[in-house]
Amino acid sequence: MTKEQVLAALRRSSDQYVSGEELASSLGISRTAVWKAVSQLRAEGYPIDSVPRRGHRLSPDFDVLSEDGIREYLHSRHLKLQVFPSISSTNTVLKQLAQEDTPAPLALVAGEQTAGRGRLGRTFYSPAGTGLYLSLLLRPDLPVTEAVSLTACAAVSAAEALESLSHAPIGIKWVNDLFLGGKKICGILTEAGLEGETGRMSYVIIGVGVNLRTPEGDFPEDIRETAGSVFGETAVPDLRNRLAAGILDRLLRYAEAPSAPAVFEGYRSRSLAPGKQIRVLSPGREPESALALEIERDYALRVRMPDGEERVLRSGEISIRL
Repeated sequence: MTKEQVLAALRRSSDQYVSGEELASSLGISRTAVWKAVSQLRAEGYPIDSVPRRGHRLSPDFDVLSEDGIREYLHSRHLKLQVFPSISSTNTVLKQLAQEDTPAPLALVAGEQTAGRGRLGRTFYSPAGTGLYLSLLLRPDLPVTEAVSLTACAAVSAAEALESLSHAPIGIKWVNDLFLGGKKICGILTEAGLEGETGRMSYVIIGVGVNLRTPEGDFPEDIRETAGSVFGETAVPDLRNRLAAGILDRLLRYAEAPSAPAVFEGYRSRSLAPGKQIRVLSPGREPESALALEIERDYALRVRMPDGEERVLRSGEISIRL
């Protein structure tokens, strides 16, 4: 507990130095206990400067992902939370827990994925130190047709949380990718388990992966032209903890009413496709050119084909020249 108290006090002091005597007095502990706590925090990766006669200061660009750090900003006190420096895939591990009847809501958050997954069986590049990867387990009393609404909730939640920290306009490419400056900066993977008799969801897992910064040496060659990052070299104190809390708080709130007008408006207003020429990518078919018209109320995409026929896309994928 002492370590967490010292860390919280250093967070509150922003980038100002706080003397060991002041910390000891305010926390009701000895200066020796303060020094031991500072040493433990340094060992965990917190960049703490200590200067004689000035005290201790948490470096303003610190970014150490932890459960305590996320809970510092999280308003949803009922959420169970597990944080990992590295994991195979937050969705994969959480899916196993869901099938073992683990109670919801539960979130897994990681600083790296060694086997990250995307839509349509793709991999999701998830290196250490430059991204945030999280998955949320819910057990909503909803039909499986509402899964797309929960995906929209995740897209709006991630966009709002990123905008609040970066002040950059985030766009949504139908159906579930976030873009900034013409590059993909976030992917969302929603997976559901079904109750055989009712056709309703027994659980749903919503995974969100965000590229916060460009990895050293750039992205792998196969995604270098399409992948981007949000923050570049900009220092944002406690970025990953703040972002994880922001996404999870919003997602839990929106998921209580996924068909609410506020979710749809948040999605529609950020949608990149309407009014643009796109290519419709359907499994087993050649890509087709079309004009994207509008996002329907159920998050389907209405398009006009070259022959004038209008279609409503409820699955598949599109590409856009941004």
